[in-house]
Amino acid sequence: MKKSILPLLSIMLFLIACDKKSEEHTNFTTLFEKSEGTETPEYKDVIEYYQALAATYDEISLFSFGQTDSGNPLHLVVYNKSGIYNVDEIKKAPKNRILINNGIHPGESDGIDASMMLLRDIVQNDTLQKKYENSMICVIPVYNIGGALNRNSHTRANQNGPLTYGFRGNARNYDLNRDFIKQDTKNAAAFAEIFHTVNPDVFIDNHVSNGADYQYAITHLFTQHNKLGGNLGTFLNEKMRPEIEKSLAKKNISITPYVNVWGSTPKKGWSQFFDSPRYSTGYTTLFNTLGLMVETHMLKPYKTRVTQTYELMLSAFDFTEQNSEKIKDLRAKATQEILSKKTYPIHFKVDTKKYSDLYFKGYEGVYIDSKVTTGKRLFYDKSKPFEAIVKYYDHFLVTKEVTIPKAYILPQGWHAVIDRLENNQIEFMRFKNDTMIEVEVNHIKDYKSRTSPYEGHYLHYNTSVTKTTENIKFLKGDIYIDTHQNGVRYLLETLEAEATDSFFNWNFFDTILQQKEGYSAYVFEDIAAALLAENPSLKKDFEEKLTNDAVFAKNPRMQLNFIYNNSPHYEKAHLRLPVFKVK
Repeated sequence: MKKSILPLLSIMLFLIACDKKSEEHTNFTTLFEKSEGTETPEYKDVIEYYQALAATYDEISLFSFGQTDSGNPLHLVVYNKSGIYNVDEIKKAPKNRILINNGIHPGESDGIDASMMLLRDIVQNDTLQKKYENSMICVIPVYNIGGALNRNSHTRANQNGPLTYGFRGNARNYDLNRDFIKQDTKNAAAFAEIFHTVNPDVFIDNHVSNGADYQYAITHLFTQHNKLGGNLGTFLNEKMRPEIEKSLAKKNISITPYVNVWGSTPKKGWSQFFDSPRYSTGYTTLFNTLGLMVETHMLKPYKTRVTQTYELMLSAFDFTEQNSEKIKDLRAKATQEILSKKTYPIHFKVDTKKYSDLYFKGYEGVYIDSKVTTGKRLFYDKSKPFEAIVKYYDHFLVTKEVTIPKAYILPQGWHAVIDRLENNQIEFMRFKNDTMIEVEVNHIKDYKSRTSPYEGHYLHYNTSVTKTTENIKFLKGDIYIDTHQNGVRYLLETLEAEATDSFFNWNFFDTILQQKEGYSAYVFEDIAAALLAENPSLKKDFEEKLTNDAVFAKNPRMQLNFIYNNSPHYEKAHLRLPVFKVK
């Protein structure tokens, strides 16, 4: 009798265990939930979770794109009520397209956990599926895979959870939220492939912020509306932002613009963060996508931050569904709207005379004696919360514009630039024969360079150019880039040397800054004398400079250089930007 009972008990225990495991698998309970909001899963567990979700629900698909610097491919999870079975279906789908990026800084894992629960909840809830039946929700589970694999509990020194997390730098120690234009990493190239495949109407990048302390657990950083410009910019600032804020308020979630305060306190007010194209939302703006960074607050409990990220994404989905037709219409007209203006702004500054009155909930900040150092320290007194109207400087003025050319021409040898144009689906043609064309030629007039390395570069800034018109012979294979295309903003921001995140400023053309040929002074003296004798206008300019420039008059080397630089011997490639403009 006992022998028969033992096998029966074993079978019963096995079936109970299987039922429990099956129930857990069906419910897709996350580590975040199991740990009661204190932990986030490892990278492999995130991918296994989505693999299982895709295997269980036809509405979920999992794709991989390219490679990242870690050696792993970049994954994309897609929710679509009718299912998606190949990448071409993503490109052709007429639905609302939303792209969510998580883990660009893997220590900021809030979006990773929120997205896992969100997609699970949608496929397990018929009401939510009905609500978002016209939406295609695409999620990059973990963008910075190398950083996610570099797991620890200490590098986010100021952050309140989770227990362990990834590192900010990627597998090659790049900050990926500075790499969208320069694309030094394989991650950025794979992201571009995903981005142009999805062509999102709305883009959300989930982060956690450092900085001042205040009562909010979550803030938003919409792409700067003046920079986005036109009707899209107005729509984002006057409709999208306030409606998402109102939606969250109905859920009893208070949100405020990203508190862009460093070395001061929010009570004095602050300016909106300006997201140039090196950043994710600055990059997505170049293709007329409505971009939003979510910035939860590092000091608030992890469970609260993840929950509020979850709710913000739902509010963004709702807004996109409700305004689908308008968003698609604005995006469809945006390129022509830009081209019709003939000029394009490449530099902005904060408008200090125009601001919004922002209702803000903070803590009183004071400076007290440090218990560690000999100095003072900033202290936010949580026993003294306040609510006040502060100045929010969210308008920017254009300080420099360029004329939009008919086309750009780039010699074929600049492979790194051409690779990035191709990664971003920029259309161009190659000359079939050697061709002479009248073009605008830009020479670098002046620039400054950072004295410390920044993301693998010594970044240039305050760049200025001189312009001339010349007939240039272009060779078979050189590329002609018509600006009348969807990527016109990308072209203007990268190929105009004076633009903040231009390819010139990111060192792609640094070889033009160094002369390759020169002269020996004792030999060139005779040539210089002949040049002055044969060129009255050169001689006149030379003599005027001798008369009017005391430093020049005392420096024989400068004098000889002046003659050389204004002679046929001076190399044309020096300081000449290899980007030519067809007017």
